[in-house]
Amino acid sequence: MPRVQLPAVTPKRKAWNKGRIIGQKRPLLPKQVWAIRARLELAGNLRDLALFNVAIDSKLRGCDLVKLAVVDLVKNDRVRERVSVVQSKTKRPVQFELTENTRETVLAWVKSPEMFACRFMFPSRFHDRPHISTRQYGRLVRDWVAAIGLEPSGYGTHSLRRTKAAEIYRKTGNLRAVQLLLGHTKVDSTVRYLGVELEDALSIAERIDI
Repeated sequence: MPRVQLPAVTPKRKAWNKGRIIGQKRPLLPKQVWAIRARLELAGNLRDLALFNVAIDSKLRGCDLVKLAVVDLVKNDRVRERVSVVQSKTKRPVQFELTENTRETVLAWVKSPEMFACRFMFPSRFHDRPHISTRQYGRLVRDWVAAIGLEPSGYGTHSLRRTKAAEIYRKTGNLRAVQLLLGHTKVDSTVRYLGVELEDALSIAERIDI
């Protein structure tokens, strides 16, 4: 009797992304930004408050944010209103503004005892690391959003980078301005980063009457 070769049965593997939110991380809404700020202020957490405010204003990638030096933001005991840094990814300079609220927070943090003789704005508590890591920054972001009742899996460090950029685009529709602020070399990158759709473009066009 001939033997019948049965097909091999492979166990069904659970999809790695099942139950996870993947893709672009959402930007924060203005009310969510203020909710996180309020919690950090009430907790008296100067470092995290300064980090959060600078992240929102600077629109920097996490790798550039954590490496900011004190001299990048502060000169002669005054916090700069405008800052220019060279991006690690593109090796191109990008400028950003620091609002009055952020400048006050940065100055308070720099003058705190914890910052004595520190070179970097956000020093690590581990002696072998000069500044916090991007992984640690990511954990802080998840803690911040969870504290105001948001689902941490839907947010990340790029949420803070996108927050102000998304708000500027929503109010002005000026992609070129957002491109410059994010330090993108191509406007196509900005379109993809913001998730701009045809419907968004048409909505902006409808508000313009000439």
